[in-house]
Amino acid sequence: MSKECTKKTSIGGQALIEGVMMRGPEKTAMAVRHTSGEIRTDEWDNPKKKPLVMRIPLVRGIFNFIDSMIVGYKSLMKSAEMSGLEELEDDPEKTEEQKEKDNRLLQKLMPVVMVISAVLGVALAVVLFMYLPILVYDLVAPFFGIPKDIPADHFGYNFLKALITGILKIVIFLVYMILVSQMKDIKRVFSYHGAEHKTIFCYEHGKELTVENVRKESRFHPRCGTSFMILMMVVGVAIAMFIPSNMSSWLYTAVKILTLPLVMGIGYELLKLAGRHENWFTRAISAPGKWMQRITTKEPSDDMIECAITAFKAVIPEDKEQDNW
Repeated sequence: MSKECTKKTSIGGQALIEGVMMRGPEKTAMAVRHTSGEIRTDEWDNPKKKPLVMRIPLVRGIFNFIDSMIVGYKSLMKSAEMSGLEELEDDPEKTEEQKEKDNRLLQKLMPVVMVISAVLGVALAVVLFMYLPILVYDLVAPFFGIPKDIPADHFGYNFLKALITGILKIVIFLVYMILVSQMKDIKRVFSYHGAEHKTIFCYEHGKELTVENVRKESRFHPRCGTSFMILMMVVGVAIAMFIPSNMSSWLYTAVKILTLPLVMGIGYELLKLAGRHENWFTRAISAPGKWMQRITTKEPSDDMIECAITAFKAVIPEDKEQDNW
């Protein structure tokens, strides 16, 4: 495989339940493998023009992240329906009328379920990846001779707390991802994630989008959401060095939450930089994310690659310059 890309595309995607979603400059498309074996697709037009806030450096990272989360979550929920897996779980004794009533009820409840799931997900992330590392640090600090009464402007202790809690956060995230990756259904999603990356690489290398060509590509891509998460953690450590370390665990966590927009903004700009340039610095900031992709991506089967190719072809713009990164 040639390491040189003929172009770098802005087309990105997300692994779904038994499928892949691809998002181009004009359209977004999903290709999902139904239980019958056929590929079912859905596509829709993107907003004609991005709001100004999604084009301003630093600020655009925050709004693009939120937008990607919303579109990605909706696509994930829709893929469960398109795959037919829900049909397999239906009670065979139900009448068509009962099934229709259940579907209408599900459609009404879905927005509520999505909101509750999002709130619970955010709460879990805050407790697991933000509060827990700080709590552990505060518990073990006295055993290492770190005093509680530290001047707020003592950069040495601020640096130490930021570094240790940052390392703890990365370790917790790593353990969490390793445990999650052992689940059968998640393994399949991670394989579709690999198919997504391989398809994008195939297109960027100027090759025809065939299963044979895509199969040969790497599954480790520098412009991946996994890389973005790792970059945010590293940037978070740097910013936390300026937060006074003598705060209580909850107050320190609250201040870190308030810095998240800045962390997202800087992380997004670094991700764009890594995607546009190839040098020692971009290779260095991409390396941790690519390593983490050994967990979050798996080698896909040919039928998974077919789904990724189908979704990707649907979003390629007529103007080949429009999707330049």
